[in-house]
Amino acid sequence: MTPAGSPASDAAAALLDELVARGVRHVVVSPGSRSQALALAAAALERAGRIRLHVRIDERVAGFTALGIGRETREPAAVICTSGTAVANLLPAVLEAHHSGVPLLLLTADRPPELRGIGANQATTQPGIFGEFTRFAVDAPVPSGDPDQDAAVRALADRAYDAAVAPIPGPAHLNLPYREPLAGELPEWFTGPPQDLREPRAHGGEDAASHPAGSGAHALAHGPRTVVVAGADAGAAAEQLAHEGGWPLIAEIVSGSRYGRQIVHGYRTLLRDAELGGRIQRVVVFGHPTLSREVAALLSRADVEVVAVRGPGEDLDLNHETTHVDAVAVTPGDPDRAWLGAWMRASAAQVVDLDAPAPDLAGLSSTDPRARAQANRAELDAVRRPLDREQLVAAVWAATWPHDRLMFGSSRIVRVADAVLPGKRVPVHANRGLAGIDGTIATALGIALASQDGDRPGLTRVLLGDLTLLHDVGALLLPVSEQDPRIQLIVANDGGGTIFDGLEVAALASRDDMERVQYTPQAADLAALAAAYGWEHTRVTTRSALDQALIAPGKRRIIEVPLDR
Repeated sequence: MTPAGSPASDAAAALLDELVARGVRHVVVSPGSRSQALALAAAALERAGRIRLHVRIDERVAGFTALGIGRETREPAAVICTSGTAVANLLPAVLEAHHSGVPLLLLTADRPPELRGIGANQATTQPGIFGEFTRFAVDAPVPSGDPDQDAAVRALADRAYDAAVAPIPGPAHLNLPYREPLAGELPEWFTGPPQDLREPRAHGGEDAASHPAGSGAHALAHGPRTVVVAGADAGAAAEQLAHEGGWPLIAEIVSGSRYGRQIVHGYRTLLRDAELGGRIQRVVVFGHPTLSREVAALLSRADVEVVAVRGPGEDLDLNHETTHVDAVAVTPGDPDRAWLGAWMRASAAQVVDLDAPAPDLAGLSSTDPRARAQANRAELDAVRRPLDREQLVAAVWAATWPHDRLMFGSSRIVRVADAVLPGKRVPVHANRGLAGIDGTIATALGIALASQDGDRPGLTRVLLGDLTLLHDVGALLLPVSEQDPRIQLIVANDGGGTIFDGLEVAALASRDDMERVQYTPQAADLAALAAAYGWEHTRVTTRSALDQALIAPGKRRIIEVPLDR
């Protein structure tokens, strides 16, 4: 018997067809019963070559995978899940997408109204479950099969897509109640040959990541002593403004702005200097700064004018008097060369030398056995040099290039990287909207999948701590039917949360209490974990071994770096 159609399948087909026509290229599915019409329609789209489909059993992983795709492409990925707790598991990714301004589409299947609030299985209050953290949320009508259903569903898809991408990107939620039959034969127009399907239709919104200067741009005169601060996701605009204005550039390692002639090394120390940080009169901020208390203190000062250029995330206003603008432009005039020169001289003194000593060529070729032996010992010592956190971040930074992607976890290691790494123009990602450790691996996998789409070159590296890895260990599970992305997880394994050593609690709590409720000491076998999930594993203890592991061929690998607490 040929299976009959169903209003649920007809509505799911129209919804996904419209989203693909608007620009959706990636769909992430967490399987379930109530969402089967959406999942089967997504599978049909994959067969037609219209989308890339990613299946994840854990909705939290699915949400962050979609978030990573949105971070990389600035286009929303759609995540599909069933009803009940499945929807609640999307909340961490929704919060991060809201606070960091990442487009995301949430398609959550639900019970129809008559099955809500009566104790029905897998039924809870899903409409409005994400509260104020969505740009658009609607509890859709139950599909009825009416002739005008297709047009209404497409209009709803358009509204959700528009809300997710502009004017401030973020999550949009369609709660989709379905009655039985929950799935049927998909409509013929949807399953036709690819050439009969609708061509993609791009949205007409402005690129939310750009801040073009021009008419309406906030004018910045040269007079006040100014610094440019680049936080997470600031991008090239911060470096460009610093260059045009002749101003020092304080660029966090997660900003994507740490390059160019005006970057400030050791900025924490210099912001505490009364002759530099103490004399700042104006700060122009791009992105979301989160990595240092010194920057937070600067942006909170009442005697400093703060101009924040709006980006995709929420507005920054630490001093409650910040001026928010959509774009900035430097007015004609002479830059304050003395001000920039003072910062650049102080910056040069803060550069951290992360290179090994140069080989003693004269000693290595000497005819004096003692001199030659000493030079050889020095070379062996360099090769066997044990890894510390500074050498770890230096090796990863050196191995990463513009065609790669680098993701930082919210671990102690990102602050080390921020403190010591020099300038280099590489694509950098980090979930700094809320700076949580959840979803780091899943986000990075989304970034890898999107950046390598169409067999584009490059490798995604993730620099994270051991607890950040273990918190998202479920993301290591990838379907055997899907192509593996090229990804490395470089794990700084010091056996627990040593980031707390730098916080107030370390001075207040006893050692026993720190071990019990702060450090979360762990002794997980990462090699066994990697094997269980089908990842390659390499454990390295020297800089030379790490350098080799970072360039070794392979699809997905965990590189474990044991470190002293």
